[in-house]
Amino acid sequence: MPELPEVETVVRGIRPDLVGKTITSMWTDWPKSISTPTPEAFEAQAVGQTIKAVGRRAKYIVIELEDAYLLVHLKMTGRLYVAPASNDHDADRWVHVKFGLDTGEQLRFSDSRKFGRVYLTDELEAITGPLGPEPLEDDFTLEVMKARIEGRSKVIKALLLDQTFVAGIGNIYADEALFRAKIHPMRKSDSLSDDEISRLYETIRAALADGVEHEGASINWYRKADGNKGNSQEHFYAYGRDGQPCKVCGTTMAKIRVAQRGTHFCPTCQPRK
Repeated sequence: MPELPEVETVVRGIRPDLVGKTITSMWTDWPKSISTPTPEAFEAQAVGQTIKAVGRRAKYIVIELEDAYLLVHLKMTGRLYVAPASNDHDADRWVHVKFGLDTGEQLRFSDSRKFGRVYLTDELEAITGPLGPEPLEDDFTLEVMKARIEGRSKVIKALLLDQTFVAGIGNIYADEALFRAKIHPMRKSDSLSDDEISRLYETIRAALADGVEHEGASINWYRKADGNKGNSQEHFYAYGRDGQPCKVCGTTMAKIRVAQRGTHFCPTCQPRK
């Protein structure tokens, strides 16, 4: 599933093609892609509205309209891109939602496995309210991290995947952050020392920032808005490297399951104390 760096890259890719343009039509052949409201109500409210801004909240793409918010969650196989209405795109065979624009272009949502969802809401918090803080924002400080960990006794990998704890981290960047912090993914959160929490805070931000810099990880379905692959997968320390030598110590990287997710780590660099 695309995580914060992948979603942020898509946002940066579509923003110049959307801001200032007006939605003129809506089409769907899979009504379940529309989470809220009904497709008919969605079309009635969205058509005629001008796009004011395009941003991100956690793993949601947030398109701000004049008096509503259009959100897209890519889930596992979702792709979002802008193309001229007359042009074909390699992902068009899985397109299930289209928004016509006043420039003759379309905002297309392609989703092979049909798990992705599109929302229209007057109140952003109605969709994003339960989410935790944004880990790359200035107000996510070390003190905030320590306060959110305090009193919790949960496997640390599972805690990082909890979107109400910190928003936007998924399986890939949790593994990367834990490797960099030299913390075993099965450690309990209340077993971490202050120094370990400080390291993890820094490595969360570093792993995500590197992911954004390299424009996301194209391991399976994820592609940038222009259809090209991201390069983050070329720079991983942990994720997907089971059976390969650790880049730091040379030990064979291991893989276990944590929180029902494949989890990659180095037994030497990340000992389970």
